[in-house]
Amino acid sequence: MINVSETAAGKIVELLSEENKAGSGLRVFVQGGGCSGFQYGLMIEENGQGSGDQVFETNGVRLYVDPISIRYLMGAEVDFVDTISGGGFTIKNPNAKSTCGCGSSFTVD
Repeated sequence: MINVSETAAGKIVELLSEENKAGSGLRVFVQGGGCSGFQYGLMIEENGQGSGDQVFETNGVRLYVDPISIRYLMGAEVDFVDTISGGGFTIKNPNAKSTCGCGSSFTVD
């Protein structure tokens, strides 16, 4: 299972509404790169479930995760943080053994 915090869900719904994509969801994925080996990716998913995708719905938001990424993201939470320097989405991932300073890339065992 992958969760979405209430704060992140509100921001995602707002974003989808602004983009006139209210029926869409959010694709969450992992790809190689970043300073720690893997990095997170988020994008609006308009086409729905792809082959092998797992779909999670939490706090009114639909998440799509491909079969490779789910191995690294199981138990994670998509959150939104607002700081003095700006706001953005973050992933709280219990599978990450270490992260870089910016928090957008990670390593696993």
